[in-house]
Amino acid sequence: MPYIKQERRPDCELVIQAMEESEVIADGDLNFILYAYCKRHVDPSYNNYKNFCGELRQCATEIERRILAKYEDQKMKENGDV
Repeated sequence: MPYIKQERRPDCELVIQAMEESEVIADGDLNFILYAYCKRHVDPSYNNYKNFCGELRQCATEIERRILAKYEDQKMKENGDV
């Protein structure tokens, strides 16, 4: 889980708020933003690109574990197991 220090969260929340206000959606927009950020701001090296990709993968894993799994469990209760 991306637990960051409390003092970093307000700055990160500003980014999230700006994304909300710009109506960024996970249907191409988010992909474009993350790719463009990597291309413009990650120092070119195998290790840096590997670490950036690792952050993306870990984020996806956390979404699956903490959000999607709960959603699936709820739907299984509502609709019955397969």
